[in-house]
Amino acid sequence: MLSSSTLDRYIAGQSPVHLLDARVKLSLTLAYILALALLPSGAWLVMGLCAAMLWVAVRWSQVGLRTILLRAFVALPFALVAVTLVFSVPGQPVFRLPLGPWVLTASDAGLVRFASIVFKSWLSVQAALLLTATTHFTQVLYALRALRLPTVLVAILSFAYRYLFVMIDEAQRMLRARECRSAETPGQHSGGSIVWRARVVGQMVGTLFVRSYERSERIYLAMLARGFTGELRTLNPRSLTQREQGILIIGLATLAGLVLMTYLA
Repeated sequence: MLSSSTLDRYIAGQSPVHLLDARVKLSLTLAYILALALLPSGAWLVMGLCAAMLWVAVRWSQVGLRTILLRAFVALPFALVAVTLVFSVPGQPVFRLPLGPWVLTASDAGLVRFASIVFKSWLSVQAALLLTATTHFTQVLYALRALRLPTVLVAILSFAYRYLFVMIDEAQRMLRARECRSAETPGQHSGGSIVWRARVVGQMVGTLFVRSYERSERIYLAMLARGFTGELRTLNPRSLTQREQGILIIGLATLAGLVLMTYLA
């Protein structure tokens, strides 16, 4: 059963990465992902340096490198969509794969591009996971607003995060109520056919939607009555310290230098 801890990936701590301002962490994470995307295929030395930088940050965060690596493997199947590049990019033939009346030929350039995409995607997911593991989602929203993301989008993300847990609790209560009202004969399965079960699940989903819609109306009216204008506010806004500004500048300059190095070499 889905729980709140399944969705909330924040790991509380007092490491230097945890204490760093969310605006700095978000900016560096976005710059890191952009830098990886700009790297040409086969730039293994620079990719290795980027991986080392990320893993050093994971080490400082005290989250655990094993935790980040295991969570990042979940996204690898999505990167496998690029496997078609192995057979579509022209280059020197490496091996042939018979597929019915067709024969697919893998090229060396296709393998390099595919491996580069998978590795860069894997590192990008790790960077995003490090951000979510060391930064509470409310701080991420504040950082997004500070980076001039439209207010409407920030508000939508905020409400989706806050009330997703409410919907999960409501769904769990409905499931418990159904189990309490379902009689089960010893030695037999409770319920009816697959069609009957699908009908019951559909009715539960519809009921959950109606309850969520009604609750959203009540919440919206309550927020309007309290003067909500769509702008997220914080009780203790602060400016970046000189140390945080230095970390941001050095990080951005290092990533830009690595990217330029691959094109000037």
